[in-house]
Amino acid sequence: MRARRSLSLGIVASLIAGLVACSAPNPGAARSAPATPGDGPVVAFYGDSYTRGTGASSPEKRWSTIVSAERGWQEINRCENGLGFVNRRASMGPGLNDIPALIIADDPDIVFVTMGLNDNFSYDSAADDIRAAIDSDLQRLRDGLPDARIVVVEPFWYTDDRPASVDIIAGWVEAAAERIDADHIDGAGHWLDGHYADSADSWMASDGLHPNDTGYAEMAERMDAALRALDPPL
Repeated sequence: MRARRSLSLGIVASLIAGLVACSAPNPGAARSAPATPGDGPVVAFYGDSYTRGTGASSPEKRWSTIVSAERGWQEINRCENGLGFVNRRASMGPGLNDIPALIIADDPDIVFVTMGLNDNFSYDSAADDIRAAIDSDLQRLRDGLPDARIVVVEPFWYTDDRPASVDIIAGWVEAAAERIDADHIDGAGHWLDGHYADSADSWMASDGLHPNDTGYAEMAERMDAALRALDPPL
């Protein structure tokens, strides 16, 4: 039996205001999608700053690149600061305002979806829109990439304070992943527990919002274990 299938935060506008993306491919968008060396499967990442690697000392230190390098994957990282299923979607600009379309055009073998964190900041005013966008994005990816393996990760989180919306959005993401027969990775929203900015053993960068190199290395280790536990493993 396949494991149930599910993996973002950007710059917060006013410390907590925004941690989006999605229209037609544009050459200017290439800056968001450097491919890592490798001769293995092409793997596209659709997420926020936590998969873009904001806070790391270099892109090579972000969890997605660590995991890709270990597996020989050709990484296409189409993640953006502040991106959510709803957050920033209207302000990304030409070429970046429809990232799912860019990923479909990439024709990857595997797709990671690691979003939902930033949508918590819009939950009170846009809950229905968030839920609809989750369903729409995942269905578009499945329809556009029928042969790709899609891995949807429980949204990451970054403080001990967990609004009720965190688990609600995570539930919507998991349900949508199941509907499109995607792998779902549980628990990622707790991977940094005990190591937030105010922790004695913090894994956060100086901005207090994003992981540092240690944090991303720990995320890569946990992601590696979760991927190996999938059926079939990745």
